[in-house]
Amino acid sequence: MRQKNTKVKRFFWEKCKKAFDKQGINRYNISCTTMKQGIIMLLRLSKIMDTPDSVVPFETALDLHDMQFGSNCPVTEPVAAKGLVKNTAGVLLLEAELKTVLHGICDRCASPFEREVVVPVRAVLTAQLQNEDEADEWTFLLQDDTADLDEILTTAFVLNMDSKLLCKPSCKGLCCRCGKNLNDGPCSCRPEADPRLAVLGQLLKDK
Repeated sequence: MRQKNTKVKRFFWEKCKKAFDKQGINRYNISCTTMKQGIIMLLRLSKIMDTPDSVVPFETALDLHDMQFGSNCPVTEPVAAKGLVKNTAGVLLLEAELKTVLHGICDRCASPFEREVVVPVRAVLTAQLQNEDEADEWTFLLQDDTADLDEILTTAFVLNMDSKLLCKPSCKGLCCRCGKNLNDGPCSCRPEADPRLAVLGQLLKDK
């Protein structure tokens, strides 16, 4: 497990370093700040705040290997993130796509699985809220014309995760009587009789 975590961190740092060219200029407008809680990825947006139709692209990666979903920590691989922020009629819209491979235990059939997930992200960024009651989970506040990519992308990933981790949407689960994995084929258990039909059968038998 320590070796896998080291690999994840190494990949994450390589993604961060690729955001800078040889002269140290940030190609993706991302600054990484080390805090007590980890690495904070900040996206500077000051140059597009007052320029309609202007765009700031970004590309980074999230390290969510220790994030727990139910009894699993399935995000053992880095979450690749690529997108942009565009000034549309004075409104800053963030659009991105998150990709990774989940490694988990199916909540329905208890089998280990690997499954690729792609999460589309669309959020509104604002310097201040005109009406706090109108804000939702897809509205994020800027701090000094800077967006916290770590907060935005992590929130989007978590909100798009299914309530149950399944090996596939059509997973048939386990037989409640013999415990066989029904994805491998039907079991030999006889189907339970409908109790309403059982009463009818008993009446016919009594006659």
